[in-house]
Amino acid sequence: MKTMETDVIVVAAGPAGLAAAITAGENDLDVIVFEKSNTTGGAANMGMGPLGIGTKQQKNSFCDITVGDALNRHMEYTHYRVDNDLVQTYFNKSADTIEWLEDMGVEFAGCFRYFRESEATWHIVKPENGVIGPRAAGPMVRAMTEKAKELGAEIYLETPVKELIMEDGKCVGVKAVDKAGEEIEARAKAVVVATGGFGTNAKMIKENFGFNLWEDYFPFNVPGTSGDGLNMMWNAGAQKFGANVEMIYQLKDNMNWFLLDAVLRQPNLLINQNGDRFMNEGMMGNTTYTGNALSLQPGHYGYCIMDMGILRHYKKNGPDIFDIVHPEDAFLAVDAEFDRAEEEGYDGFFRADDIDELAEKLGIDAEKLEDVIDDYNDMCDMGCDTQFHKKQEYLHPITGKGGYLVGKYYIAAYGTVGGVRVNKNCEVLDANLNPIPGLYSAGSDANTIYGDSYNFTLPGNTMGFAVNSGRMAGEAIADYIDEMDE
Repeated sequence: MKTMETDVIVVAAGPAGLAAAITAGENDLDVIVFEKSNTTGGAANMGMGPLGIGTKQQKNSFCDITVGDALNRHMEYTHYRVDNDLVQTYFNKSADTIEWLEDMGVEFAGCFRYFRESEATWHIVKPENGVIGPRAAGPMVRAMTEKAKELGAEIYLETPVKELIMEDGKCVGVKAVDKAGEEIEARAKAVVVATGGFGTNAKMIKENFGFNLWEDYFPFNVPGTSGDGLNMMWNAGAQKFGANVEMIYQLKDNMNWFLLDAVLRQPNLLINQNGDRFMNEGMMGNTTYTGNALSLQPGHYGYCIMDMGILRHYKKNGPDIFDIVHPEDAFLAVDAEFDRAEEEGYDGFFRADDIDELAEKLGIDAEKLEDVIDDYNDMCDMGCDTQFHKKQEYLHPITGKGGYLVGKYYIAAYGTVGGVRVNKNCEVLDANLNPIPGLYSAGSDANTIYGDSYNFTLPGNTMGFAVNSGRMAGEAIADYIDEMDE
């Protein structure tokens, strides 16, 4: 068995782990990072950028949101069922963290809203190809990785940690296995676990939430998020607390059908498998609200129905709902994707010439489907949604002219959040809310700040929490080691 010794061990090299490693290095601490994949960055490689509040980008854009405003909004959103002190520590640090990243060479395209009702807190990394969208944060990951190495961090890839070493109730190291299969025992004064949750662990997803991965639940497939760190911390005495999903909705195999997803997720008629409408489709820009509503439907999915006439309206006038992720030019390029979906037998999209054909393809009684569409069209003609009170400008009659177009939207998630309880120093707490000495957690494993629903009204939140909590953990560890050495 290979043995190692250092000041700080970081388990996983995602944005939280890298932030912790950099911060420890800035405090003249020696750091070893163990990462089980062959690259750093974790979920951040698919993301776009972190939250910031009170930044110079916001001030330059005349966005005057303050930490106080955001904190009050967030706590009201979560009904105060989250740790206010943890949230305020993160929010208060967030503007400094944006500058901290810029000092490493990270450039930001600006601060953005996700959808109309959200705030411009999303600091999207300037993409290398000039196109804002998924994976924009790649340059941030590379800058953080290089900074950690520059400060002396040793990063071991393809070296998964298997367990924490606990002695007298204190975390003093980890056991890992390198890519050659050799066992490692590494000792340290403190350990930070930042393994990103359990978003791809089908058993844990079923046990905790009742969803069937890749059957009725189609999250982003972030490699390696199998719950390793949470299980290690639970075995070490950490309190099980606050596990949830960052609920959204999307077509299955979303990234392969990105244009279809972008075009069909407009606020038209949304029904469940029984043929019943179930929400105000005008809220579909908030993916968490829509995901929550879909989770209550049979099979955890719904059908969003429009026709070619509505699509032509969008091509001419633009979509009803704009967001920063789904480009408007998708509407001009989607026709070939309709054909490809049918040629490849993709079951997330349906096209039909009449109600009977549509009903057969959706597996809904034709008479019921016709009644629902007729009732909906009556409300469109009146300009008044008497059922869910959707805005008049979103009420487009569905005539079937040119054919019906339908997307089958499932619940999904960016990943899981939470699982262990931490305080504002990111110390992992036991069942009695006492810190476990030497054990810290950051990022999604420790992200319990949303209560029952991800707060998309303050976008960039999960990556923001990851980077900021990594810094918070690193700073707290520096103080902890100073006290140990006195």
